[in-house]
Amino acid sequence: MRRPLWLALLASLLVGCATLAATALDERFGPAEPTRHDAPLPPTAGAPSYTRDIKPLFDSRCVVCHGCYDAPCQLKLTRWDGIARGLSKASVYGDIRLAEAPLTRLGVDAQRASQWRSMGFDPVLNERSPAPDHQLAASVLWRSLQLKSLHPLPGTPLLSDRDFDFSLNREASCPKLAEFDAHAQRQPLAGMPYGLPGLSAAEIDLVRRWLVAGAPDDPAPALPAAITAQVAQWEALLNGASRKEQLVGRYLYEHLYLGHLVFEGDAQRHVFRLVRSHTPPGHPIELIATRRPFDDPQAHGAQGRPYYRLQWDSETLLAKTHMPYTLSAARMARWREWFLQPAYAVDSLPGYAPEVASNPFKTFAALPLRSRYRFLLDDAGYFVNNFIKGPVCRGQTALDVIQDRFWVFFVDPETGASDDAAQLVAREAELLRMPAADGSSPSLLAWRAIAQGEDALLAAKSQAMEATFGPGRQPIDLRFVWNGDGHNPNAALTIFRHFDSATVERGLIGDAPKTAWVIGYPLLERIYYLLVAGYDVYGSTAHQLHTRLSMDFLRMEGEAHFLMLLPKAARIPLRDTWYRGSSDEVKRRVLGGVYRFEAESGVPYPAGTDAQQHLYRLLHQRLAPVLTHRHDINASTEPDPTARQALQQLAALRGPALQWLPEVTVLRIDTDSTGGTAARYVSLLRDTGHLNVSTLLRENAMLAPDEHRLTVAPGFIGAYPNALLHATPAQLPALVQAIARLKTEDDYRALADRFAIRRTDARFWDASDALMSAYRRWAPAEAGVVDWSRLENR
Repeated sequence: MRRPLWLALLASLLVGCATLAATALDERFGPAEPTRHDAPLPPTAGAPSYTRDIKPLFDSRCVVCHGCYDAPCQLKLTRWDGIARGLSKASVYGDIRLAEAPLTRLGVDAQRASQWRSMGFDPVLNERSPAPDHQLAASVLWRSLQLKSLHPLPGTPLLSDRDFDFSLNREASCPKLAEFDAHAQRQPLAGMPYGLPGLSAAEIDLVRRWLVAGAPDDPAPALPAAITAQVAQWEALLNGASRKEQLVGRYLYEHLYLGHLVFEGDAQRHVFRLVRSHTPPGHPIELIATRRPFDDPQAHGAQGRPYYRLQWDSETLLAKTHMPYTLSAARMARWREWFLQPAYAVDSLPGYAPEVASNPFKTFAALPLRSRYRFLLDDAGYFVNNFIKGPVCRGQTALDVIQDRFWVFFVDPETGASDDAAQLVAREAELLRMPAADGSSPSLLAWRAIAQGEDALLAAKSQAMEATFGPGRQPIDLRFVWNGDGHNPNAALTIFRHFDSATVERGLIGDAPKTAWVIGYPLLERIYYLLVAGYDVYGSTAHQLHTRLSMDFLRMEGEAHFLMLLPKAARIPLRDTWYRGSSDEVKRRVLGGVYRFEAESGVPYPAGTDAQQHLYRLLHQRLAPVLTHRHDINASTEPDPTARQALQQLAALRGPALQWLPEVTVLRIDTDSTGGTAARYVSLLRDTGHLNVSTLLRENAMLAPDEHRLTVAPGFIGAYPNALLHATPAQLPALVQAIARLKTEDDYRALADRFAIRRTDARFWDASDALMSAYRRWAPAEAGVVDWSRLENR
């Protein structure tokens, strides 16, 4: 069919405009050279060093927004080749997609800047004539910094909504070089860093000299011999020749590919990624760049088996994605004990057809279930962090499936990995189906099959639980809950939701939460393959919707296991409290309908006690030897008695006043007027009350302001601070009173006028640098650059 005439004319006009713009740029700066930054220039005498000078500056001023999938314009400034890649007008998040989007993973889906140009990315470095003035004038990076210098932030505490948009899904301009003049005229206040104070004159000059020198990079240093030897040792373990070893290697890779692997005792903490390569150990890595970790490597050019390799990763560590996983001699011994020493046969290796590869209960059926569960429990905090810090958890819709704060416990392996449990998993593997089996662009109707499979699975689990804990059997009691073997701090976790982001911490933080989960092996593995291995951040909206709705079911299972520990008479009333406003169909999916458990609990409950609170106390006692206390308010975390008392009063606040507080606030307690290195930091986390969290897209209607609470935790929790407050110990009682009396936005503004360091504050960058230094001292193994993109303008 012929196109309408007006469409043809419009297309011709657009092509003509693009041609004119390119011609104008050629005349002004010389012809484009897309291969200019395919490889960096070597260091130049007298020029700033990228590693020593530029990267630390970008980390502290730019990566605080430009660091991940959600970086504006996909401009990742965490390493040199991200700068060379440039920007894209396409968004990874926020768009409604009928089909999966092209993959744009830095360092994976293209290796050179010129390849990114063919994928729609535009340069931010000069790719035209290398004349010194062109190195600046033809650089979008430089012009963005210069725009801020020419048009600094207005001298007002708050920025105008007319000039600045800080909403999560705001439309970014992402101007190309040909568009920058018009962009600067239209949005003069949009210089970088956006909505924050500009760089100092010395910092600007440092960037200027580096760009004039051609944006050189430093050669990568050689790995220490001791580290190289450890890489070889672990790669040998991961790439054994037997079918048994190959299956184990595949299982380990699919569970560790997102992590930051570090060697125990490495003072420099070199970070490695576990990747699949066409090449075996001893040869340069050639990535197998699949959409998911279980996709067929032969469909991406592999001629034989894939090899699992440790790739050195020098990218800046971000608080929102950093997941350290330690490789030690003791851990290697445990892996051998669990996976290689037991006598079992692997008659054939599983294939990569989506229906099989997306289902770990089919793919890894030959591996002992007890070994798989022990492996996951060994560092359960890491695996649950994958649910949160992987690419799925961004935005309100992705996270409104969980409560704002809840505790997580695990089924003891003696029960959860028993022979009976293994037989149930093997029997019902077909029902343990994951949405990824339908690919990244499924039909919306596939949701019906997921729901039907879940119902069948719950019916089977009901029978199995009745057979294990029913009449004439050992009743379910505290032994059902893993105690960390008396030494493992991963036995208890606290998960915080911060509206559109989340955090996982080891230990039981805060007072008793509204809900808790108890997770066994099948549930833990299913959540991992739903939210991590099987989730495609570039997938269609239908894929993302299926993932969100499937997580509803898995949350209900975790909650049901906790309810089973309560007296039979207390279960349904508590379930109904958690699901106020939900339909009876939803409630029956938790417990009492589709999922049934009629046996009485074996946990003793004194008459007249609140069963849930009593159970929490018993679990605290059972897990006491493994609980961490670094987030408790006590003399060791807050030595000043006045400040300690004020923080305890703050933690006791409840109700509607808290709705005016941000989700995540960092409170700096200053020991002097400078807020120097002796300052202490406390996280204030608003726990928003909900009638239920099972209603998609209607969260506001489910809020329960009277149930808002505040978790006050010494140290750092949350990768996206929404506010930064500061006070001396003597000022803290006044701050507590001001929070308790909040009734309007004006009240909060008055509080911020006195206690906040806003994004417009001339002290902001000094405060940010001090916070990051304190974070690294407080948690050197876990700290990463915090993200200021959600800092409020209030």
